[in-house]
Amino acid sequence: QVQLVESGGGLVQAGGSTRLSCAASGRTFTSYVIGWFRQAPGKEREFVAMISWSGSTTTYADSVKGRATISRDNARNTVYLQINSLKPEDTAVYYCAARRLGQTTLPDLYDYWGRGTQVTVSS
Repeated sequence: QVQLVESGGGLVQAGGSTRLSCAASGRTFTSYVIGWFRQAPGKEREFVAMISWSGSTTTYADSVKGRATISRDNARNTVYLQINSLKPEDTAVYYCAARRLGQTTLPDLYDYWGRGTQVTVSS
């Protein structure tokens, strides 16, 4: 079992930045791929970024590529998502999720989820 808690969301002006954190507890954190997803009102949950257990491999959605950086600190059991040049369309609840085996952008294949943190980008 892995417990995930997101933090760092809030209200940000367009063009600004936000840094989200995903703190994990429970089983060996380093064994898990961590993904960030987001869900805007009336829309399906969508992939944002993911990072391999070692941190050596990262993948980004086209919508945030070049603006986002995902990183992990296994000593602190924490994964970070920095998004720069925020746009109003980045407004969503952001979730982190953990997966034991392999990397995937499909949310249904992740085993554990946090409760999410709201990011609102004002124009």
